[in-house]
Amino acid sequence: MVVQLTMRPTPGGPASNSPVDGIRIMALLPERWRKDLIRAAGEIVIRVNAGDETSARIRAEVMEILTNPEVGHWQLVACGLVADGHPEPKEADR
Repeated sequence: MVVQLTMRPTPGGPASNSPVDGIRIMALLPERWRKDLIRAAGEIVIRVNAGDETSARIRAEVMEILTNPEVGHWQLVACGLVADGHPEPKEADR
């Protein structure tokens, strides 16, 4: 399954426009996933190919990763299925 993850800074948290946070989050994602950092300024957008895992399982793993203090000021705002290389219109899983 290929999904696109979109993360934003948490309200009231420190503002972060650094691509370093995107790289940190990618490093914390499971090694078995193929991943690509799409954007890392303002929002972090990462596309992952997680094989046979469901979007619910992917979302749960990302939510767990975002409890890490290094990246805890980010929140997952979308986990959308990617079809033919483009996100499907109903990607908002909040």
